[in-house]
Amino acid sequence: MEAIKKDTERFTCPGCGANIKFNPKEQSMTCPYCDTKIQIQEEIGEITEYCFKSFLENPPKEWDRNQKVIHCDSCGADTIIEAHILSKSCPFCGSSHIVQDSIKAGIPPETLIPFKIGKKEAEEKFRVWIGKKFFAPNTLKEQYISHKLEGLYLPFWTYDAQTSSLYTAQAGTYYWVTETHWTTVNGKRQRVTRQVRKIRWRHVSGSFSQFFDDVLVLGSTHVNEKIINKIKPFNLRELVYYKPEYLSGFITEKYSVGLKEGWQAAKREIDLTIRSGIIRQINADEVKGLNINTNYNDIKFKHLLLPVWISAYTYKGKRYQFMINGQTGRIDGEAPISPWKVAFAVLTAIMFIFIIISVIRMY
Repeated sequence: MEAIKKDTERFTCPGCGANIKFNPKEQSMTCPYCDTKIQIQEEIGEITEYCFKSFLENPPKEWDRNQKVIHCDSCGADTIIEAHILSKSCPFCGSSHIVQDSIKAGIPPETLIPFKIGKKEAEEKFRVWIGKKFFAPNTLKEQYISHKLEGLYLPFWTYDAQTSSLYTAQAGTYYWVTETHWTTVNGKRQRVTRQVRKIRWRHVSGSFSQFFDDVLVLGSTHVNEKIINKIKPFNLRELVYYKPEYLSGFITEKYSVGLKEGWQAAKREIDLTIRSGIIRQINADEVKGLNINTNYNDIKFKHLLLPVWISAYTYKGKRYQFMINGQTGRIDGEAPISPWKVAFAVLTAIMFIFIIISVIRMY
């Protein structure tokens, strides 16, 4: 994986000389002043995946050194921006405590999904979403609607692996027996029978193989993963080769989950899938004492960037985030609850119930 050699600090409009940015709606570089459009020349070919083991032994050069890494003193996030941009606030926590950092940008991404949702569309979704949050404080809604949305490329890893597992377990099969017992019915003793379920256990062992393709792992510790999971999925079939033009006008986070850490997260997900597959293969009524020994072969990975619109703010000392999938437009976020609105709703419900009871008693 070679370092990106092209200068990505600034893309100049050939028409007026202004800074030209990527336009999600047009899927091209578009000048915001004279509307000049330049198509991005896409590379054609199969996306490359890299050998995990070889990469660890011989790491590549760093990402483009012409870009600037900024560090947030409040939440600790590192983001990569074009060198001429002065970031006013952190996209993750809303803090303005941003300083330029000398940290290198790290392993370069191989691929990305360009933004498909533009800022105007994202802002409209933003307004609709917060408007539906009835229990959110009114002051928050006013601040939140006017809060700036940032277009952000989040880092992800994908991992492939061919797995082969050996397992041992106890497999249980249900069977039924008839049991007889005495009981008292209306003061009289009588004998009754009933069916009782039993389990017959047997030792089982075997092998299980499965290939895992593109196990997706978030490379950030600065976003709420629950929100990310709710705005998924991303269609990885739309991945394109990384080109710095796609980043123009957006912020890119430097991964805070490294390649090794990412593999451990992927392995946990893989292990859960293997366990479920083996239990299905055993095909018993119950399984206990399952012991699995797995080999992970031909592990490959790629580093990719996925688009989200993000807004972060602090309300009464607590941090909240809101995100939109920049590819599909799926939306989710956090919002505090006003205790006054909740109390009013409860009081209203009580009064409504009291009125209904009063009317019923009148008749």
